[in-house]
Amino acid sequence: MSEQRASAATTAQQRVQVNGIELNVLFAGQENAGPTVLLVHGFPDDHTVWRKQIPLLVQAGYRIIAPDTRGCGDSDMLPRVRDYQVDNLVADLVGLLDALNIDRVRLVAHDWGAVIGWRLVLAHPQRIERYVALSVGHPNAYGQGGISQKLRGYYIVLLQLRGIIEFLVTCFNWFGFRALTRYPEEFPHWKASLSRPGRLTAGMNYYRANPGMMFTRGLPAAQVPVFGIWSSGDRFLTEQQMLDSRLHVTGPWRYARLEGGNHWLQLDTPEELNRLLLDFLQ
Repeated sequence: MSEQRASAATTAQQRVQVNGIELNVLFAGQENAGPTVLLVHGFPDDHTVWRKQIPLLVQAGYRIIAPDTRGCGDSDMLPRVRDYQVDNLVADLVGLLDALNIDRVRLVAHDWGAVIGWRLVLAHPQRIERYVALSVGHPNAYGQGGISQKLRGYYIVLLQLRGIIEFLVTCFNWFGFRALTRYPEEFPHWKASLSRPGRLTAGMNYYRANPGMMFTRGLPAAQVPVFGIWSSGDRFLTEQQMLDSRLHVTGPWRYARLEGGNHWLQLDTPEELNRLLLDFLQ
């Protein structure tokens, strides 16, 4: 593990060897200064999506670990679609904790990161002290979310068109991508990151490797304290799939609805989200 660069005295990015690949990981806060919080981003993001949370969490005394998941940000890409199956993504996070000699963390995850986070909580509850799931509910609740959730997830079907959809969403200055995300403030960052060779396809491979996520059922309940947070402006996920997650949590369950925020609530409504995070993590 070699230090790549540092942006502040208590913040640095490092390359960490995990499961035969290298993950780019942001570390913030002083090591052993307080509880560790693991932040896991979704698509089309990388660790920088947490830029409005990290300073506040460090100030509150937490040590932050925010990886770029495989294929994303500056982490290694893999060539095969099956390399992005959710079990591999979970194994990366477990391997990261093992490489850093961390037994337990407080987990905060969003979008695809929340999908991975739920599966991590279910498979390795002893590694997670408590879990904040942003936008995406328990896999059973999401998979059985009814026709409304299936309609909102239409893009998952489109993303199965390998090669074709990459071409379509990037035509005319990424018009299709901009129409799908509808978040112009973040678009320049996404374009710069995903325009690099292979990066857009790697992100889409998360959906191609796990098409069954739309119909998941039969997974166990979460045994750790869970805080589900959903924003009313989310165009991709229904509130019901988050509310129904309470049926799949045997540990303490808490829910909050953020009014007006879009899908990227950590960027769009950071003040409200940060207040909730600090309250629950403590």
